[in-house]
Amino acid sequence: MQLLENKKILLGVTGSIAIYKTLELIRLYIKAGAKVKVIMTESSKKFVTPLTFETISQNIILDEQSEDWSTNTINNHIAIGKWADIFVLAPVTANTINKLANGIADNLLLQTALAYPRIKLLCPAANTHMMGNPLTKASLKMLKLCNFKLIGTQTKELACKDVGDGALANIEDIFHSTACELLKDDYWIDRKVVLTGGGTIEKIDDVRFISNFSSGKMAASLATALYYRGAEVCLVTTKDIETPNEVHTINVQSTEDMIAFAEDSIRIAKKGKLSSATLMDSSNVELIQKKPFFFSVAAVSDYIPTFPQNGKMKKSDIGDTWDLKLKKNIDILDTLDKSGIYSIGFKAELDETTASQNALNMLENKNLDAICLNIISSKNNFGSDTNSIDLISKHNNIYKLTPKDKLELSLEVLEALKVEFNED
Repeated sequence: MQLLENKKILLGVTGSIAIYKTLELIRLYIKAGAKVKVIMTESSKKFVTPLTFETISQNIILDEQSEDWSTNTINNHIAIGKWADIFVLAPVTANTINKLANGIADNLLLQTALAYPRIKLLCPAANTHMMGNPLTKASLKMLKLCNFKLIGTQTKELACKDVGDGALANIEDIFHSTACELLKDDYWIDRKVVLTGGGTIEKIDDVRFISNFSSGKMAASLATALYYRGAEVCLVTTKDIETPNEVHTINVQSTEDMIAFAEDSIRIAKKGKLSSATLMDSSNVELIQKKPFFFSVAAVSDYIPTFPQNGKMKKSDIGDTWDLKLKKNIDILDTLDKSGIYSIGFKAELDETTASQNALNMLENKNLDAICLNIISSKNNFGSDTNSIDLISKHNNIYKLTPKDKLELSLEVLEALKVEFNED
């Protein structure tokens, strides 16, 4: 999907061996629909040529030689900043970090950063000892106070063969952070959200279990969309599916574990930090907490083994037939305390003729604020990367969201919920 369509991203690269990784970052930006322009320092050209960046970004790079102050151009350190929606510095060396913190502007990239008024993503890459030097650490603390957002380094074997903290963050994480800064929505910013996802795994014995075909992809897509919109997200899931690092993920298996962690997470969400303020007068600030959301996306087993066993039951002990005794499982939406939180249920149905009525019954019986109805078919099956949803609210409004990529669909769900529950 064109997640970053028409967004303008300015990418600054410095003289680090990790610079080659930013070529993949540019590819991700452009694939998502963004326009990308690159500023290169002179030392960065020792590692990758300007032509390479121009080919990948499909734009002429900006450097000391190409800076242009003629009319109707953006190729200078003032105009390029006015053009860009965000400034990403990746990779940024310890040398550049310390210069930035001290307001030094002795090259084009530093001049642009000094003049750029909006958020700047700082993605360091340097030797462990250079990153850990007290001067560099102090500079990073200073930059965090000056409209820079730090994308932390990672620990691995570095180019110098040392093993330690200093490697450039994963390119996917830099992309996610960029998307988050560009797609934030005031309604969702700092709002706490808890989701459950995946099909629960109910133990028969230590090698067998009961589960279902749920892939967990819809929950992961919703968690990602919420992160992009600025929410503080906790995902309780049975599936190991990639989400942005800043999505707090708790891996579970059984319904019992899912309920326990979901309850704790919702309790924390209700306490949540006070995320916005309205100035009443010069001495009194009224703090307002945003009402949290709970998305029950998990496919929870309706029945579970009555007598789960330890070890492995032998075929010789079971016999030719196996009458596995099951009992009705607890219902997460019945169990959780939904007071003080928006509760959104998900319902999968196979029979289109009864699906809507069953969804309305669930909306009323479970005392939900909205329900997402998913009709399973050969074109809309478990595990697919696309989905379609009928979002039905307690206000009797229905949003028919046509088939599309699950991330794009998730963003549409969030937009509809904002319309329905825009109390802020």
